[in-house]
Amino acid sequence: MNKTILESIREKREFSQLPEKEIELAFEQFARRQACDEEKIRLTRELLRKVFSAFISKKLLSLKNKEPEWILRKHLSTRERMNVQRSSKHGQTEERLPYYEQIYKRIFNNLGKKISVIDLGAGINGFSYYFFNNLKLDVRYIAVEAVGQLVELMNFYFKKNKINGKAIHMSLFEKGKLKEIIKKENKPRIILLFKVIDALESIKKDYSKELISEIVPLADKIVISFATRSLGNRQKFRAKREWIVDFINKNFKVLDDFELGGERYIAFSK
Repeated sequence: MNKTILESIREKREFSQLPEKEIELAFEQFARRQACDEEKIRLTRELLRKVFSAFISKKLLSLKNKEPEWILRKHLSTRERMNVQRSSKHGQTEERLPYYEQIYKRIFNNLGKKISVIDLGAGINGFSYYFFNNLKLDVRYIAVEAVGQLVELMNFYFKKNKINGKAIHMSLFEKGKLKEIIKKENKPRIILLFKVIDALESIKKDYSKELISEIVPLADKIVISFATRSLGNRQKFRAKREWIVDFINKNFKVLDDFELGGERYIAFSK
């Protein structure tokens, strides 16, 4: 992909701060098509929009003075809708917000009070930090996120509230850099991949397995999640992600597997 095509894709505001790696991989899916560059650019933007634009609400990008709970509620409802569009026809999934404290209490069990959390594809999950305080956890929080605008928003929040956290603008497809970031954090380390699998697979097939295999040795625990139930009719999705569940069961030690609020969480280690 040449620089002219990259710049053309980034002309759209929602893609202006996406890492180059993300755009390159999306463009590669259409590069060999018998089509003009304009059509390939259009298809690339369409794919990127499916994966990322749910995270780039104009309301969110200008809400630096709103309360964390308000931002999480607004953002999650948008994010969940996008996940459903990619994986189901049922409609909007239930929000995670009412269950955060239960989820964190369960997945941080047996790790002690001082923990390093590396949140991959965080969105704006950093705004849930106050739930760590509610559980009296001393957390060093690192968010890795491809959408630059959300990275800026989280870092503003961390600085304003003197939180021991940092958001890093980076693609999850840069495995080498990602592993170095993880290694720098103190143990015990827990890595979160909340509703990230679908997005990774839509850009590069089987990348989730590749990524998980390389980061498992660096963590005391990894937790993935994916949507399982719609909000409107509360029916389960047909797509159960059995391919990733089977992969985890065959290759790693499953520590916990539970469902809350229409979202399934699987915790595992090497």
